[in-house]
Amino acid sequence: MNSQDLRKDFFKYQAKTTKFASGFEVDYAKGSYVYGKDGKAYLDFAAGVSANTLGHSHPRVIKEIKEQAEKHLHVMVYGEYAQEKPVRLCQMLAEVLPEPLDTTYLVNSGTEAIEASMKLAKRFTGKEEIIACKNAYHGNTQGSLSLAGREEKKRAFRPLLPMINFIEFNSEEDLEKITNKTAGVVAETIQGASGFRLPQNNYLKKLKQRCEEVGALLILDEIQPGFGRTGKLFAFEHYDMVPDVLVMGKGMASGMPIGAFTASAEIMDCLSHNPSLGHITTFGGNPVIAAAALATLEELLESELMNQIDEKEKLFRELLVHPKIKAVHGRGLMLAPELESEEYALEVAARCMDKGLILFWLMYSIQNLRITPPLTISKEEIKEGCEIILEVLDEI
Repeated sequence: MNSQDLRKDFFKYQAKTTKFASGFEVDYAKGSYVYGKDGKAYLDFAAGVSANTLGHSHPRVIKEIKEQAEKHLHVMVYGEYAQEKPVRLCQMLAEVLPEPLDTTYLVNSGTEAIEASMKLAKRFTGKEEIIACKNAYHGNTQGSLSLAGREEKKRAFRPLLPMINFIEFNSEEDLEKITNKTAGVVAETIQGASGFRLPQNNYLKKLKQRCEEVGALLILDEIQPGFGRTGKLFAFEHYDMVPDVLVMGKGMASGMPIGAFTASAEIMDCLSHNPSLGHITTFGGNPVIAAAALATLEELLESELMNQIDEKEKLFRELLVHPKIKAVHGRGLMLAPELESEEYALEVAARCMDKGLILFWLMYSIQNLRITPPLTISKEEIKEGCEIILEVLDEI
């Protein structure tokens, strides 16, 4: 298919999520670059929206995918057969996570993991209320969308789930709204869509303490900051607390579709009875996807990548100094330079793309550019990309 036909057919046959899809035509991708059918190389500062943890086509990941594909693909619905790669992945997660997080349920995406975690909290506690945070984003299926902290994203799809209430992220006063009627509280370790907002003043620790006081489960959404992006395997490790349920996805398999949630064996066991099949998925734990996730986890644990994150963040912050950058929010390689307006940020992103740099923006706060590159990005590539951003800021 020639380039002209590909772009035309993309707009004709493939459903869109916005009215302004770029239609950029991808040829192949390797390392920190995506190569277009226009023959140009594009340095990737988005990493598939935080999904390509080890960059594009990492040799270790590709090798494991090929080896598993030659053995077998899907053989049975989740939870029935013992398959090597899914079992080893769950075992390794249990070994590296703090107690009591020792049992993992593998699913297909982050939003499915959120859905299942909500069910888990209701089933385990016998209560109905779920509390989320204002300005939160946890996915777009109906249950996850019910947790969204922006009404404009939900209005067109109501009615959504009942018994969902909201607190302000980082508000200690709002913790009193978590009561003995609450089954679970769902929170992002770092709020993503609203601007990479960090927890302040031991907020997560206080949130967990409040949940313990009233018998609610704390469900922590690490879909974006997890798998090394902040310099720890999971961002909650920076904050001296452990959630009851840990939700992961995005970068877990370096570009392959996956999600998971981890809890104690006691909590997780309640999905197996009264009723049985409390959560079920056909393709969750797919062995090819699990092989990619296991390779990603092993590479993160065996390499120096996570130890390099602080230094790479520091370099970004040193370079991204400009009168038109109000602030740089976030932590690690999850950074958001804030510009003067949404329109300006979109223009900057478009101009950067023209110059060979892939940037994106944040869903609720488009004035913030998204910088979530592969963790494997080099210092030279960071400098190259930041030079393009500064050049564009000088031009417009």
